[in-house]
Amino acid sequence: MMLDCGCPGEYPDWHNQDINLGGFSTHTLGIPMLFNMPLAYAAYLKRQQLSIQRLELPERWPGLVLTKAGFFRGKIIRLLETNSSLSSDVSSLEHPFHIRAWLHEGNLSTARDAIRQMQMSLFDSGRLPGTLYLSYLTCPYCSEQRGGDKLFLLRRWKKSKKLEQRLAKKQSD
Repeated sequence: MMLDCGCPGEYPDWHNQDINLGGFSTHTLGIPMLFNMPLAYAAYLKRQQLSIQRLELPERWPGLVLTKAGFFRGKIIRLLETNSSLSSDVSSLEHPFHIRAWLHEGNLSTARDAIRQMQMSLFDSGRLPGTLYLSYLTCPYCSEQRGGDKLFLLRRWKKSKKLEQRLAKKQSD
């Protein structure tokens, strides 16, 4: 269920968990950015929603959008139920696509400590942090009714043999 404002009505309970999204079907749309700040973000969200509706593709969590920022270009990604479309915007995530999810109670300006804490927990478990994806769970219109600002921080990671060896050596000392 997606709310009228476009925010997800429900989202997965992934807080502080490692998830493998490899093989999930997605609808991906490029978005212009300027110094990692999206331009016309709401317009591109609407464009993506209309495209998904036109293609008649069911979403796994309606309204849950993963945003990947870049210096001049970024992506917005939605997870789909099936990959039954020939559209060039629909594809599957590569295997493996490991992420660590963190539910942050606050907005992006207060997320620095949560991102740092999540990154340190990845290093402590022998994993190398990669790309950071953001998912806004509340907007300015619905945040007050839903208990404040909420943001999903999703950090992609890869296993690191060197980190695992260093951790094993440190634990044996």
